[in-house]
Amino acid sequence: MPSVVSRHALRNLLLGTAFALPALAQGAETSLDDAQDDPYRLLSTVLVTSSAADAADVAGSVSFLSDADLSVQAQTDVLRVLRAVPGVNIQEEDGYGLRPNIGLRGSGSDRSSRIVLMEDGVPIAPAPYASPSAYYFPTTGRMHAIEVTKGPAAVRYGPRTTGGAINLFSTPVPEDFSGFAQAFYGTDDRQRAHAWLGGREQIAGTLEAGGLIELFHDETDGFKRLDSGGPTGFDADDIVMKLGLYNEDAALPQSLEFKYQSREETSNETYLGLTLDDFRADPYRRYDASRNDEFNGENELFQLTHKVEFTPNLSLTTFAYRHDFFRNWYKLQGISATGAGASGDTGISNIIADPIAFAAEFDIITGATSVDDSIVLRANRRDYSSEGIQSVLNWQTNTGNVAHDVTVGLRVHEDEEDRFQEEDAYRLQDGELFLTTAGAPGSQANRVSSGEALALFVEDRIRWDRWTVTAGARFEDYELSRADYDTADPTRSNGPDRVRTLEDQVVVPGLGVLYDVSDELTLLAGVHKGFAIASPGNTSSNAEESVNYEAGGRYAKGAFSAEAIAYFNDYSNLLGACTNSSGGNCVIGDQFDGGEVDVKGLELTASWDAAQLLDTGLSLPIALVYTWTDAEFQEAFQSSYEPWGNVVAGDELPYLPENQLTLTAGIEAARWGVNLQGNYVDEARARAGQGAIPAGERIDGRWVADAAAWFDLTERLRVRAKIENLFDEVYAASIDPAGLRPGKPQEILIGLEVAF
Repeated sequence: MPSVVSRHALRNLLLGTAFALPALAQGAETSLDDAQDDPYRLLSTVLVTSSAADAADVAGSVSFLSDADLSVQAQTDVLRVLRAVPGVNIQEEDGYGLRPNIGLRGSGSDRSSRIVLMEDGVPIAPAPYASPSAYYFPTTGRMHAIEVTKGPAAVRYGPRTTGGAINLFSTPVPEDFSGFAQAFYGTDDRQRAHAWLGGREQIAGTLEAGGLIELFHDETDGFKRLDSGGPTGFDADDIVMKLGLYNEDAALPQSLEFKYQSREETSNETYLGLTLDDFRADPYRRYDASRNDEFNGENELFQLTHKVEFTPNLSLTTFAYRHDFFRNWYKLQGISATGAGASGDTGISNIIADPIAFAAEFDIITGATSVDDSIVLRANRRDYSSEGIQSVLNWQTNTGNVAHDVTVGLRVHEDEEDRFQEEDAYRLQDGELFLTTAGAPGSQANRVSSGEALALFVEDRIRWDRWTVTAGARFEDYELSRADYDTADPTRSNGPDRVRTLEDQVVVPGLGVLYDVSDELTLLAGVHKGFAIASPGNTSSNAEESVNYEAGGRYAKGAFSAEAIAYFNDYSNLLGACTNSSGGNCVIGDQFDGGEVDVKGLELTASWDAAQLLDTGLSLPIALVYTWTDAEFQEAFQSSYEPWGNVVAGDELPYLPENQLTLTAGIEAARWGVNLQGNYVDEARARAGQGAIPAGERIDGRWVADAAAWFDLTERLRVRAKIENLFDEVYAASIDPAGLRPGKPQEILIGLEVAF
């Protein structure tokens, strides 16, 4: 497992930095944004875009949330942040966004495994090829910007191109000595602290050396309540360090930067939800049988990035990376009322779905004294590794009146998931769990999945007169394997019992067209191939393929801007993957073919500063984000994949609300500001179907509002107040994998912030 900085040492360093920053700010005169016009230029050739202004010129659907956008509400939950982006489908789970479920344009959201996740251009899912389910997600609260790419522009990233990609930008090394610290305290003993300090210094001629250290701490007691008491919150610490050499004004401009990042998290979280009746009676209740459920995760990321500009029009960016992640989610797996242990237990999803048929098991879940070996907990222990090297060459040239922006990228990548799991059996008595039989290490799962890939993409952005045409293609050559070892051979000395491999090569083309009708109005259209690989161990499964279309326009004049894009994803085969989080009544890792599926939708955004109508020094920003989604199976089939079941043509896909709407309004003055964001999510079904949604499968629609306010005490010191779920809306966020789970209730946070 990764070796991470100890939590005690990290907290001491964070507190020391927070106390030091106000003193250092006394003589400071610059800030990060003032000093850097393009803070992400080190990765500029790798990215689709690095600013909202650039996004408006992309021949495809791209949203860019800047540091200023993220700081308005100062969110740490990426699911709340992404409400500001159209076409995003989210499934809440724990209320804090620790393990977010994100989909794009109906791609499927379970563990964000159907989209590409990156931090600073590096694939950040624990094992993007071998096991893309994102049980690790970067700390959103420390991010400086977020890019969401859909449509043909997503072909640049890969390997999954159907929905798109999300790239998170960490805090860049500032050009001048700068610092920032922020601390919040709130409901349920929520404590958040964030600080960074860094800058550059000239050391010889035009050569500069620079660095940054960033710390983030977040903890809470949690909002759920165990019947017999106990923790239901989490405790997480994050550290980022960057060191660099920058010679950007030399005859041959170059930059070299090293980044190290680690995170340690302990969360008292469970897969066990509530029955419908118990949810209606007390949505924040948690059954006693889950009291020992605990997630522990540790990661380390190393990244080395080099950029050289051979000429003003020819540059090469290369980065090498290594990401290690260990996690063990020790959680309730099943109940055996007779004490048969792991060999005869009933899964918790079956018990919660029918507490009458499994009355004896349900009584134990809710706290009844049980016999030995009646409660089974599984140590879901997994080690992940991911490493690779990528080079991207960018060349800008002209042929007559036509401008070409050519980008060629090559990536060599390999990753691995090592599952080594066992199950322990307990007795429940007086609200406490007592271990009665310890499982042998590796006796439940003992296997290694791995992936190797060579990826190449070529793209030419062609500009002529009012036209911009972006043509590109991605080539993926990959090999996946899964080695299954005997569960009675923990040392793996006998070698694997079975090895399954899957090889494939695929070409993924994309084409986007942009036409400037006028200085204010731009039209766009695009088409690209959607693709997602099968998982290791599925030698006969077809890959996921689709042809995806989009068309729309952008309008901007003065303080008003708007965008409307319609899309249609025509799947020839949709894949579903069995995970514990999707329900678990299948073999984990198995994949299922969903056949032909049509997903169509409409994405609308609009923003305006209403202050232009008034003679005032205030700013009055208002914004609208709307998404309409319609997703249906086109053919009938029978499936043991729980979210689908037995499908008939016309059935709607699960966890895809038809309508989503986010409205934002604010008032901003020179020294204070207030912002209110309301988010509506339509009802959704937890199982594929059509017509009226059964009560036991319905996730009700809801309005959830967040409010934030700030006031500057001095030029450097700011007071903040936040209320998430302003009106304390009670709602079920999810039904899977084992019962209803609530969204986070009202949370109030008060904070102090200093920057220089």
